Amino acid sequence: MIDKRTFASLGGADHGWLKAKHHFSFANYYDPGRMGWGAIRVWNDDEIAPQSGFPPHPHADMEIITYVREGAITHKDSLGNEGRTGAGDVQVMSAGTGVRHAEYNLESDATRIFQIWIEPDTAGGPPAWGAKPFPKGDRAGRFVTLASGLPGDEDALSIRTAARVAGATIKAGETTEYALDASRHAYLVPATGAVEVNGVRLDARDGAAITGETQLRITALEDAEVVLVDAA
Repeated sequence: MIDKRTFASLGGADHGWLKAKHHFSFANYYDPGRMGWGAIRVWNDDEIAPQSGFPPHPHADMEIITYVREGAITHKDSLGNEGRTGAGDVQVMSAGTGVRHAEYNLESDATRIFQIWIEPDTAGGPPAWGAKPFPKGDRAGRFVTLASGLPGDEDALSIRTAARVAGATIKAGETTEYALDASRHAYLVPATGAVEVNGVRLDARDGAAITGETQLRITALEDAEVVLVDAA
């Protein structure tokens, strides 16, 4: 089953400095049919104006993955971690027992991100943060694991949940595949470009909620950048 969620159908809010679209219920957007997808609780599509951002605020018991599509995000938290993550790269925060953090766009242009929240397998544990650059060429025509709590993904950023966050860039006319356990919940979004997923067309920033499939065949109708979460 592939449930297409068009970008136009997403909830959202415009705060001036932040233009947000929500694939699942979040903040003032509530849709009982879109409360999450398996262990995936949040997928926000955010545009953050230059020299602005989220001031310090708390989180607990959530795995928070930020995929930077354009620009860069600068993170600072109550653990003393600080770092800048640029386009195409990923940062992960395991909130654990609790942490306060801030995220700012300190650049001269808008920053665009996907922020994904996945429920951890167990509550508690010490909070942690990490970021890692991923060579863009490695994901040309195939999925590369960016963050994971699954066995065999030790080169990726670690998250405390049985899930995988993967990215791929696919040139127009090319196809890549991803094997999937039919019992799991996958969510796929093209950050740019249009693709077909098992015959279902997705335009840029549309979402696809997927379950009951054992193989995803993704064909690029245009040059595309794709982000996929494979979760319980």
